[in-house]
This record gives sequence, structure tokens and C-alpha cells, in this order.
Amino acid sequence: MRGTLVVPTLNEGGSIGHVIDTFLAAAAEANPKLFPKDPIDWDVIVVDGASTDGTAEIARKAGAQVISEARPGYGRAYRTGLAAAKGDFVATADGDSTYPVEEIPRLVRQLLDERLDFITCDRLTRLDTNAMTREHRVGNWVLNFALRILFHQALKPTGGALADSQSGMWVFRRSVLERVVLTQDGMPFSEELKIEVLLLGLRFLETPIVYRERWGAPKLSSWRDGRRNLAFLFRRRLAMGRGGSAPPTGATAERSVY
Repeated sequence: MRGTLVVPTLNEGGSIGHVIDTFLAAAAEANPKLFPKDPIDWDVIVVDGASTDGTAEIARKAGAQVISEARPGYGRAYRTGLAAAKGDFVATADGDSTYPVEEIPRLVRQLLDERLDFITCDRLTRLDTNAMTREHRVGNWVLNFALRILFHQALKPTGGALADSQSGMWVFRRSVLERVVLTQDGMPFSEELKIEVLLLGLRFLETPIVYRERWGAPKLSSWRDGRRNLAFLFRRRLAMGRGGSAPPTGATAERSVY
């Protein structure tokens, strides 16, 4: 089997080497334990947005393929990286060491064992107190509430809610990319992807992870990015009202609580 980890970066020179090293070590350790009959050959794609601190060079030395993406935007970086992903399974994480990339092999095993299509990771249930400002926590609450209200029909298979609609750590089958329609170049990309998966009725799981304090200065603007995400949710819901997708009968999704 083959897997691809996609990591968008912008001036993450202080942490990207640690992220890649941690992931590759965990993947090598997991193969004989979790995938003894069919080990996963992982590659790492770093999509770098014109970093000036040596991020690209550090990532290459750590073993990653680096793709330079001059066009700005979190979603643009992911769209570029996902288009280049060749793995049977795709995982994502940020380059700032906030996400536990060492958990990715276990999540792939869970994806296979439970015959899932898509796993998204919930940062908020087990949040490190230093990992997110109060402003950021409030913004997440507002966006989660808006998504719950606007897309309650699509969310029925999850029990009516997502704990963390903004999470950027996912593990999924690459075949998902052949079915979803992704349009967003900015921060709304994360919620767009989850909404698309839910509307298609793919087998979906949300599971909590430990989200840690980032290495380096934060780049997210809670109010600016929050407004854009909220505007996207309303536009997407209006598009559904004009004849866009609705959740198919028999859609299956669940939330892990272990």
C-alpha cells in the first residue's frame, strides 16, 4: 500500500523537520505492528508558500517532496498538494507541530478496520490550554454553531454536530478526491471538504486528538478568517437551497469517543 502526507507551510523552518522526522519514524515503527502483511510506503509532500526561513530546504533534507506554491491561501496549498498525492491513503497536518502526526498510522488502520472513507480529527475536546487563544476558541465555537444550524440535515449521520469543523488533520482514501468538489483557496477549504464528504454520504468519523501549542508565531487572524469562513457557510447553504447537494439516503457517519 502507499500513503501520502500533505503539509502546507509558510515559514515553519523551526518545526517542519521535527514534524517530518516524527511522522516518518512513527510510520516505520507502525508497519510491522499494524500492517505486517501489506506495509504502507509513505511519501511526504510539503507545499511551501514562498517561505523565507529555509523551510523548503529543511523539508527536503528531512525526506519530503517540496512543491512551491506562489498563489496564496491555505486551501490553495492543499488543493495543490492533494492533486499531487499518489497514495491510496492521504493524511494532512500543519507544519507547526500542533497536530500529533505520530497518530496517523493508527488512524489509517482504523480507517481500514472500520471500512471508513474519511476521518477528521477533533482538536477541541482534548485541547492543550496553551494551543489556542480565547479569541480563537470563541471563533471556533461560532463557526461550529453556524455549521450545525445551517447544515443540520447533512449532519444527521454524525448525531447532529461536528465538534471541530475547522480541524486541518484528516486521514482518508484518495478515492474521496475523485468525488468531492473543492473550490476554496483560503481557510474555508477545511469546512468545505467536510461538508462535501457529508453531503455525499461517505463513511465519516470524527475522533479527538491532543492539539498542542504551535512552534513559532501564529499566522491565523481569528476575526478576518472567521468572517470568511462564516460567509462561505452561508453561501454554501444558499447554493444547496437553489438545488445543490442534499445528503443521500442511508448516509453513514459516526463520532469516536474513545
